[in-house]
Amino acid sequence: MTTHAIESIFILVAAVFWLASAYWTVKDARRRIDDSWLLVLAAIIGLVPYLGPLVYMLFRPPEYLEDVRERELEIRAMEDRLSHRGLVCPVCRTDVDPSFLVCPICTTKLRQACATCRSPLEALWQVCPYCETPIDAGASIVPRRGD
Repeated sequence: MTTHAIESIFILVAAVFWLASAYWTVKDARRRIDDSWLLVLAAIIGLVPYLGPLVYMLFRPPEYLEDVRERELEIRAMEDRLSHRGLVCPVCRTDVDPSFLVCPICTTKLRQACATCRSPLEALWQVCPYCETPIDAGASIVPRRGD
């Protein structure tokens, strides 16, 4: 093999590596960046031979957009579960309305009803806030919990 052929192969390999690294930079930027102007900037930086992809790797966002969206969905799902805390039957875990006196599925008593106005009362109340009737302290109910 002549030195000219070796030089040609070396230049070809260097050009392929340069184009592959520029392609990788653009492909990675599409997965990490949502702004089109920043995508164009990443592509331009990726075309700088050899140094561009290294600079891009230093300043690229740490997460993929898909991972960010997935994390936000998980957080939203946890917030939804936490916001429903206390709105489930403590026995069968069925969602119950705050106005229910008993669970419609397992018939567990959730709240005491006011003797006068029949409004649902919380376990710790001493008087009905709707009609001012004192609550009988001897009546026991299962406290509502969402744990």
